Amino acid sequence: MRDEYDFSKGRRGAIDALPRGKTRITIRLDDDVLEWFRSQADASGGGNYQTMINAALREYIAGSTESLEESLRRIVREELARSASPT
Repeated sequence: MRDEYDFSKGRRGAIDALPRGKTRITIRLDDDVLEWFRSQADASGGGNYQTMINAALREYIAGSTESLEESLRRIVREELARSASPT
């Protein structure tokens, strides 16, 4: 290790610039939710769990045009069909 370092040409800020359309934020997620996404990323051979979280949020947004009543009716129909079919 050196006794002294020259930071005169150093720059402040992130090392890598954020891609266009991305914003760095801090959020708090439950440990079990975060662990699930990390394990899914590992199980698929690696990858970015943050990308998976982003995809899950996009999927939720795309499907959120359905009202709560419509969602409940759809889920009940699916569950009834699942329980009625032989396994």
